Amino acid sequence: MTVPRYRDPAAPVSERVRDLLGRMTLPEKVGQLNQRMYGWHAYERTRDGHRLTDAFREEVAAFDGMGALYGLQRADPWSGVGFADGLDARDGARTAAAVQRHVVEHTRLGIPVLLVEEMPHGHQALDGTVLPVNLAAGATWDPELYADAVAAAAAELRARGAHIALVSALDLVRDPRWGRSEECFGEDPYLAARMTGALVEGARRAGVAVVLKHFAGQGATVGGRNSAATELGRRELHEVHLAAARAGVAAGAAGVMAAYNEFDGLPCVANRYLLTEVLREEWGFDGLVMADGTAVDRLLRLTGDPVRAAALALDAGCDLSLWDDSFTRLGEAVARGLVSEGALDAAVARVLTLKFRLGLFEQPGPPAGAAATGPADAAELGERVARASVTLLAHEGGVLPLARAALRRIAVLGPNADSLPHQIGDYTAPQRPGDGVTVLEGIRAAAGHGVDVVTAPGCALVGDDVSQVPSAVASAAASDVAVLVLGGSSARCADTAFEANGAAVTGSGAPTGMTCGEGVDLADLLLPAAQRALLAAVSATGTPVVVVLVQGRPHALPELDAPVHAVLSAWYPGPRGGRAVAEVLFGDAEPRGRLPVSVPRSAAQLPVYYNGKDHRYRGYVDQSAGPRHAFGHGLSYTTVVHGAPRLSRARVTADAPNLTCRVAVRNTGARPAEETVQLYVRRVSGGTSWPRVRELRGFVRLRIAPGAAADAVFEVDAATLASVGRDLRLAVEPGVVELETGPASDRTRAARLEISAPGRNPDPGREEDAEPDSERVPEPTWERGSEPSRT
Repeated sequence: MTVPRYRDPAAPVSERVRDLLGRMTLPEKVGQLNQRMYGWHAYERTRDGHRLTDAFREEVAAFDGMGALYGLQRADPWSGVGFADGLDARDGARTAAAVQRHVVEHTRLGIPVLLVEEMPHGHQALDGTVLPVNLAAGATWDPELYADAVAAAAAELRARGAHIALVSALDLVRDPRWGRSEECFGEDPYLAARMTGALVEGARRAGVAVVLKHFAGQGATVGGRNSAATELGRRELHEVHLAAARAGVAAGAAGVMAAYNEFDGLPCVANRYLLTEVLREEWGFDGLVMADGTAVDRLLRLTGDPVRAAALALDAGCDLSLWDDSFTRLGEAVARGLVSEGALDAAVARVLTLKFRLGLFEQPGPPAGAAATGPADAAELGERVARASVTLLAHEGGVLPLARAALRRIAVLGPNADSLPHQIGDYTAPQRPGDGVTVLEGIRAAAGHGVDVVTAPGCALVGDDVSQVPSAVASAAASDVAVLVLGGSSARCADTAFEANGAAVTGSGAPTGMTCGEGVDLADLLLPAAQRALLAAVSATGTPVVVVLVQGRPHALPELDAPVHAVLSAWYPGPRGGRAVAEVLFGDAEPRGRLPVSVPRSAAQLPVYYNGKDHRYRGYVDQSAGPRHAFGHGLSYTTVVHGAPRLSRARVTADAPNLTCRVAVRNTGARPAEETVQLYVRRVSGGTSWPRVRELRGFVRLRIAPGAAADAVFEVDAATLASVGRDLRLAVEPGVVELETGPASDRTRAARLEISAPGRNPDPGREEDAEPDSERVPEPTWERGSEPSRT
């Protein structure tokens, strides 16, 4: 018997796709473009284990196949899946294998199904490793470490039989009132692009395909309102919001997810300019476009007809739906002439291509010999990310690091001091009792037997009830230092109400216990009233106070009336985050996190992102327009001096812009320095659009021993100097720029670089020919270790 060409693993993928596509009926093709079923409806627990449900069998039979199955192993309050009825690691692998066997053995062509799982910060499954949230990963400024952590989490996902990870990466925090800020790597396109590239590389290392969320511009939502309108122009889209997607596509992402927001009057899932003209025609992307959950059905407000809604999305460039009913009617759309069968075939071909590339026809189930529990170092890597993300925002009086020998009693206070759910962020599965380390537990373990650690919550996470404040104040007054753990929480609970797509339902207030997460947007970025009252009362005791912020967004930090000796942001550091925080507090690890976002003083001054257009605005009359802490900021337990940047050439041409930028960095303190040297580009003249204040274009991490010095070296090339031209494509434009280096976006020194038109022959120049600080005279050096003065 002759084996069909599509069954031949030695045949080229394109030929296998062509052969299989030619054998398919129209309903079979439509079936490959749908993932309508929730994965947790595909199985049920029985006395003897788990079995596939009749609903799953009927779904497969309806289209004689299944394109993709979402969330087979997802567990959380929205799905309603927990340890009583869900899939642990071993049962998950077995059930995934059973799903594939049924689909392959009970369909005419035996096409395996793509198993799609959420991996927002670790695999969202029972016993899945939880990593710190993306905002914490961005605070590490360490793509290599993050890639390792993602590879470990992805290997865990693959060992359970899944093929595709859905990961938020493309959104930017342009308004921190947005509840999904924790899912972003930060406010900056370059930092997000570096972290997105690392994410894709790490997942591919584990054999997992990545679909990047959300394409595009969802972080520009007006007023920080989830799934709301955006007011983006095409230039802003290309300059700011497409950089991470470009990096992810270049790194080999398998797909992108079309976002809920609209761009230029059309939702992204129906936006042909985004999904076809930019993504496929301009970038050459040949992967999948997946709709966000129920996004195609939302098009009924435009079309009034589910068949037309399906045709609109397919014609725009959407290949695979998510939970929609409309996309199941694409056969009708072809019959009515609303979309061609050729367009349908192109989408099916992309789905099949991914299945062949992933080797599903040869190995549809979990890889042979894979450990169902994933790699042993996944949790350890997550803890390393947490440790690297802790950011020292303010430090006065030398309280940190805490000296064990000088301490008799530490008061660990606040609503986030001893709450594991508050540390792990949105999109997480239930955790087994006893797993993880809270901040209180971490401090107790790190303090040692000679130090008494007392605790009191002081107040609830939300609300204005101050009845518990006095007991916390008493504990603080009787202690040598008070560690006040404040912030927010994205922890979902059983009584949280959810939208059809899984977002938390909000009305006049946030759901119980939630101050962040999908659907939980804030109008006011201040900490809740009771937390502010607790902070003021504890600070008034005179006991040195260290504030630790466990948070999924940068909360506004106004000037405080009472003294606070240190402020750290731990973001949502994951299950072991308490140990990471404690190690930094006691100096067992250096605080090496740097802000991936600007920290505002109040919501009234938004936006405060550092890279706005440079119109030289002078500020508000009633308060500063600048952030409380700038993008890139982060203090150390030592003092570090940054010299001026030195360029190997002071003049280049646009077609040959390569040069080297060096900056000397010296550790003048008594402790090791973990320093992140940042490179920014600021356009002085020339270009085709109004310039931004400055734009991050590089960073180098240095470890410098006490008293030692090191050079941060930046290889400057076309990618470093490129800007978006009139045609909305990246190009190096003639003009004058300044290459700025320093420890943060508000503390830089500059060297002038002239970029001539292509073909001109500038003087070759030497390092001493470059002109540092050509237009302004800053302080002689930037010294990290204390707050700079601000205007």
